[in-house]
Amino acid sequence: MRPVYVPVRKRAGGEHRINNEITAPRVRVVGEGIRPDVYPIAEAIKLASDLGLDLVEIVPGSDPPVCKVVNYEKFLYDKKKKEKELKAKSARQVTKEIRFGPNTDEHDFNFKVKHGIKFLEEGSKIKAYVHFRGRAITYKERGEIMLLKFAQALEQYGKVDMMPKLEGMRMFLFMSPLPKKK
Repeated sequence: MRPVYVPVRKRAGGEHRINNEITAPRVRVVGEGIRPDVYPIAEAIKLASDLGLDLVEIVPGSDPPVCKVVNYEKFLYDKKKKEKELKAKSARQVTKEIRFGPNTDEHDFNFKVKHGIKFLEEGSKIKAYVHFRGRAITYKERGEIMLLKFAQALEQYGKVDMMPKLEGMRMFLFMSPLPKKK
């Protein structure tokens, strides 16, 4: 008698083959409480079902494919949780801007230095710039001195990535936070 074809329903996730979806004749089985070894597929599925768990193909490209005896829903949950943790650890670098004018007075300068300290302690980069308007471009030296003074005020919180550089009507200075001490 010929075996009856039963359509295989796809589980949530869909990237792993489980139980009867595995097509290899022999598989390497791993898992808690199981002796790691190569088993015929029918024996491996029976081993998993006796434990009330699923046989999940985790490395399909190897010879023989590696399968793990585990609760499939818990396996997907743990996998998603690990991916989320990795994503959180690889946070993007934020760049904060601080704008000065060529005639910024001492009080405003100190106020912006406090903001710069806060940004660097948060782990953000700083793009400080002096914006020259109209004929104020003749005071380029004043703008450069102001940015260098700003960098000197923040030297214990961050390092200068790029010294003051004039581009068009703006002079830029880039700073990044110092590496955190463990």
